[in-house]
Amino acid sequence: MLQGKTALVTGSTSGIGLGIAKALAKQGANIVLNGFGDAEGPQSEIVALGVKVAYHGADMSKASEIEAMMKFAADTFGRVDILVNNAGIQHVAKIEDFPIERWDAIIAINLSSAFHATRLALPAMKAANWGRIINVASIHGLVGSAEKSAYVAAKHGVVGLTKVTALENATTGVTCNAICPGWVLTPLVQKQVDAKAVAMGLSNEEAKKQLLQEKEPSMQFTTPEELGELAVFFCSAAGNNVRGVAWNMDGGWTAQ
Repeated sequence: MLQGKTALVTGSTSGIGLGIAKALAKQGANIVLNGFGDAEGPQSEIVALGVKVAYHGADMSKASEIEAMMKFAADTFGRVDILVNNAGIQHVAKIEDFPIERWDAIIAINLSSAFHATRLALPAMKAANWGRIINVASIHGLVGSAEKSAYVAAKHGVVGLTKVTALENATTGVTCNAICPGWVLTPLVQKQVDAKAVAMGLSNEEAKKQLLQEKEPSMQFTTPEELGELAVFFCSAAGNNVRGVAWNMDGGWTAQ
């Protein structure tokens, strides 16, 4: 379905980003990975799916490095057809105690990076009259949670950016949509599970159950593979007129 297309997925060396990259690769898209940590393992996983892969370690808090990554992707594969803005970090604290540098980093990586990558991807997408911009927001792009002021503000911003990007390109073949996952057992969420287990003297399994119980009626985590399949749908012909949505995969979280 996506043979000859190139997908750039930020924050894709693990978790949701890698799940989406693999789902797009299975449809034939060449992949540009980005992120910290081990890149060789994820690269070999993508190559095993029969497509080409490249890696760029841009720091998503720096506009100049994002520009270098987008140029690298275009030089390597021609252009970016599918942009998945997924990079994200988290910090938990009350507003009055929130470290200013953590606020700035979360806004930069979770929100501003999506703007920079989008503005750089759009000209080639518009010239080709085909493109897909998929922003990985969060359920926290739709609702709030205590002690997550920066993350919730950034993710609400991502949903707003998604709508504007969709509207500005509504008469073209370029679409923009957001995915809003509830709990996904990524390294980021596992840290919260571990902290809860320690703080409350629970086993890891009990801590997971309690985390889900608080918010997610289905009592199950959404998987990176499920999120990847939604991204594939957005890229398909069936997604041609899906524009500006914030699509929650949250086990009923926001239905309450």
